[in-house]
Parts: sequence; C-alpha cells; structure tokens
Amino acid sequence: MTDTGRFLTALRRAIRGLFGASTGSSTRADASGRGSVASVRTSISTGLLSPGQAGPSATVEVDPKGLRGVDLSYAPSPDGQPDPGEIVWTWVPYEERDGRGKDRPVVVVAASGRDTFLAVQLTSKAHEGSRDFVALGAGAWDAAGRPSWANIDRVFEVHSGGMRREAASLDSERYLKVAKALNARYGWR
Repeated sequence: MTDTGRFLTALRRAIRGLFGASTGSSTRADASGRGSVASVRTSISTGLLSPGQAGPSATVEVDPKGLRGVDLSYAPSPDGQPDPGEIVWTWVPYEERDGRGKDRPVVVVAASGRDTFLAVQLTSKAHEGSRDFVALGAGAWDAAGRPSWANIDRVFEVHSGGMRREAASLDSERYLKVAKALNARYGWR
C-alpha cells in the first residue's frame, strides 16, 4: 500500500471512530481477559490514542476492597493536575475487560501516589435507586446540562499523564456525597 493509501485508511478509521461507527477492526480478548495486542496496534495505527489508553500512564481498574489507607479529602486546584474533587477526562476500559473502552469523565476521589489518583466514572444514564451510583445532578462537566451519577462500584487508577483535561470540580457538598458512599462501601476515610 502506498503512503497515501495508508494515510487515507488511517483517516477513514479516525473519522469513523469520532462519529461512533465501527472501524472495521475487531477486538479479541487474550487469555488474561485483556484486549489483544492486535487491537492496540489498530488504535496506534490511527495515531489517535486517548490519554490513559495505553502505556505507563494507562488508566486501570483497581480492586477497591483491597485498598487501605485511602484518604478522601476535597482539594481541587485548577493547576492542570488531577486533584480530589475534580472531574477529568481519561480512557476508561469497559467492564468486559476486552481491550475496548472510551474517553469519559471521572471524578478524582483521592491521591494514591506521587502522580497517581483514584477516580470513579461518571455517567449521564439514570440510575435512581441503585446502591452502586451516587446522584450528582447537573454540572459544568456536561455541556448538555444532563444530570450525572458517579459509579462507586468501579474504581480506577488515573495518572497525571493519562488524563485529557480538567473538566470541572464538584462542589464540596457533592464530593462529600461520593466520599460518604465510598466510606460506607470500602471503609475509606
């Protein structure tokens, strides 16, 4: 294939990805349940990896029940770094753990290391009455003004280099709702 052909193929995949259409590539899980190397190579060939999608700054799901000494303290600061209480965008793997995922907002709930933070994902899909979701209402993180819910059932480790941007901050009252739910479920303070 010529360089022009490779460029047009990559551009076509990128455009399909932006508009939600299938890129034509399939993702198969390997024996560990993660996406195959081929699926990562397909994404790399487009040149459109999202921050947090791969490499040392990849966003990964962690077992919240195994975490001890988590300090839940509200500390947003518009400094370009994730801080507890802020909403940032990062790659979030799907629950199927098959290598797929999407760029989405997460609430940073705690620092867990020098450049590592714990976060829970946000969704605009209604989850009234579910103990796995904390209702947050609408906020500046959603341009459409839709109400959001924080999913406390899945916790992610986010790296400074694996986030796209600071979207907004929760006010202290809403952060406290999330922190209380995490404390009740996992014993975090």
